[in-house]
Amino acid sequence: MTVFIPNSSSGLALIIGASGGIGRALKQALIEEASFDKVIGLSRNDSAHPIDITDEISVAAAAAKVSETQIPARLLIIASGFLHNEIIKPEKTYRHLDPGVMMHNFQINAIGPALVLKHFLPLMPRQGHSLYVAISARVGSISDNNLGGWHSYRASKAALNQVMRTLSIETQRINPQSIGVVLHPGTVDTNLSKPFQGTKSVNNPHETAQKLIGVMKSLSPKDNGSFFDHKGLRIEY
Repeated sequence: MTVFIPNSSSGLALIIGASGGIGRALKQALIEEASFDKVIGLSRNDSAHPIDITDEISVAAAAAKVSETQIPARLLIIASGFLHNEIIKPEKTYRHLDPGVMMHNFQINAIGPALVLKHFLPLMPRQGHSLYVAISARVGSISDNNLGGWHSYRASKAALNQVMRTLSIETQRINPQSIGVVLHPGTVDTNLSKPFQGTKSVNNPHETAQKLIGVMKSLSPKDNGSFFDHKGLRIEY
């Protein structure tokens, strides 16, 4: 029996983006919990379970390979995301807007996860409890935006939130015990946040994984379609 979702069989846990700081920590924590029959981490650089979320053919192939386990997927976590690299930085003003940068943010933060959900949700059972989670960011909340800036990242995470909200309504019509939520991990000591940590309270990936797992354990179908932070507090979209 999984400790995450009461009264469900154990099944399969999947982490997309398992090579990143948060994804890797979540995979390790799930293995240590030993609550699932099998834990699979997928990432671009994983030779056993490769996936490129910017390429639908790759996403479909990864889902087909996972389906060969013939174990129902009870937990799906999308932990991939993009904020910056050596060339692309978050915009400080509308004067820095660039269509290529915007497309890159949307491709990884919104379109890619949508493709993952398109191909992996069919692996989840149509009966019994199941949970799928997208790691988003508080800055994707429109109502919580009081600072401006970071236009492409904010917009792409808001798009991810909307995709998750919309799909959660559809999947719960099919399976009333299905839960789909968005989680904000806080500021985590990873390469993604390192240039922007400043004086913020920063958690290491292991601490963050434990907090996120704690939130997952508390969820029930009535929380479907919601947005929570790593403390379990609800965030307005």
